[in-house]
Amino acid sequence: KNLIHQVIIDHSVTGKIIEELDVQHVVFTGSVSGGQQILKHTSVKFMQPQLELGGKDAAYIAEDADIDAAAATVVDGAMFNSGQSCCGIERAYVHRKVYDQFIQKSKQVIADYKLGDPMAEATNLGPLVSEKATRYAESQIQSAVKQGAKVLAGGNIKKIEGGFFLEPSLIVDVKQSMELMQEENFAPILPVMPVDSMEQAIEMVNDSKYGLTSAIFTKDIAKAKTFAENVNTGTVFMNRCDYLDPALPWTGVKDSGCGSALSFLGFLSVTRAKALHFKKG
Repeated sequence: KNLIHQVIIDHSVTGKIIEELDVQHVVFTGSVSGGQQILKHTSVKFMQPQLELGGKDAAYIAEDADIDAAAATVVDGAMFNSGQSCCGIERAYVHRKVYDQFIQKSKQVIADYKLGDPMAEATNLGPLVSEKATRYAESQIQSAVKQGAKVLAGGNIKKIEGGFFLEPSLIVDVKQSMELMQEENFAPILPVMPVDSMEQAIEMVNDSKYGLTSAIFTKDIAKAKTFAENVNTGTVFMNRCDYLDPALPWTGVKDSGCGSALSFLGFLSVTRAKALHFKKG
């Protein structure tokens, strides 16, 4: 008996399959609108699906952070897989005292990226999934620039042997209200904003409809704990980002979804408790 079938269908057909066939659980990774459709259909059977949806993951670089390590890690978090990672960094808030240092180091790290054929040994940044995705990411940058943002690195589309690439992009002078800071782009873009305190950073991190992961870079674990207690995300990293640990639950809040993968909670999400209440005699 085949346990796995792969079919390519739209959300309406997916809904019919969920409602009309013997489907007992649904795991979905995709858009917020897609997740809403899945939730609508699973509710007919009173099923709680596992949904991993959008993200706009943020990093805070505190004044006591190791700036070289923080810049290297955050840039990698933003550029890994050409920015096409569900928990990739899409915005960074840097304490004003170390802002200039962070920007300069980030520019150095970004300068080492080489676009090209992903199979070539020298390449360390490949194409985006489609021209449409690349154009959308470019439009976010262009919109931000029109509102006063400045491109310090990248910002341009490259077409290489049929693939559409976006140069690794470092954007400054951004505003929290910009689409670039609010909407997921799934591209190698790092917008950076200075903040005056951790409290302000927490406010900015939470000012989002998404809540998948967040990260703090600091040498002070007490500061990291305070940050973790106050940010509204499913995972909080200290001195790292864009990383999974099978022992820890993988979950999101707000428009980032519901349910949990990984850890023992991941097993619980695909089971249902059954009570045996016996009395002898």
